[in-house]
Amino acid sequence: MCLAVAGRVLSVDGDGVSRTAVVDLGGAPRNISLAMLPEAGPGDWVTIHAGHALVVLTEDEAMELADLSDEIAGLL
Repeated sequence: MCLAVAGRVLSVDGDGVSRTAVVDLGGAPRNISLAMLPEAGPGDWVTIHAGHALVVLTEDEAMELADLSDEIAGLL
């Protein structure tokens, strides 16, 4: 099973397919690809899977995803 997690974009670098971002994942900064989300920018919430941002979320959606992730982790 594959899961995506939510993170907040802190900064963006590059352009096109080489566009990357530093994203806050629960207090841990991670470098990810923004190649599939040209509209994403600093302050946006995104879902991340395998080092790639997939979808821009609202803050409410990101919080709901975080709650669901915590619930799943509690079941393992």
